[in-house]
Amino acid sequence: MERKISVSMIKGIATMTCTVIGNELEMISPALILLLLLMITDYISGMLASKKEAVEHPNSKKYGWSSKKSIIGIYKKAGYIVTILAAISTDYILYALLGEMGIAYQTKTFFGFLVTIWLTLNELLSILENAGRLGVALPQFLMSILVEMKKDVDEHGTK
Repeated sequence: MERKISVSMIKGIATMTCTVIGNELEMISPALILLLLLMITDYISGMLASKKEAVEHPNSKKYGWSSKKSIIGIYKKAGYIVTILAAISTDYILYALLGEMGIAYQTKTFFGFLVTIWLTLNELLSILENAGRLGVALPQFLMSILVEMKKDVDEHGTK
């Protein structure tokens, strides 16, 4: 039986690998800054792609920029921040409680870093999708990942 590697599986492996390495190097701050920059880039590239599609399809309401889509995008980014704060809070609680119990917990930011890396990968894929919508020719393997990701979003409602 042939087994297909899914986008989620690739993201999961990449997330765990980056989390282990990042924790060893104590890189949570640079990862958070990178995520913030990628969130801004994704938002801007999404707006540009919507504007381009509106020019290409002037009589269609399906395409184009709207304040509703824009505010939903901002809410999604705010949700990212809340999720990271919850994960970092979990890390702190574990670190503090285990320390009180006399158990050495080496990692201070495991869940926070894990969530940050997962969301960073989501933002990177979204930026690539926006670049494709802007007309950038992407390699076939990336197009395949983006198509599968889009299908997953349509079926499950999330990335």
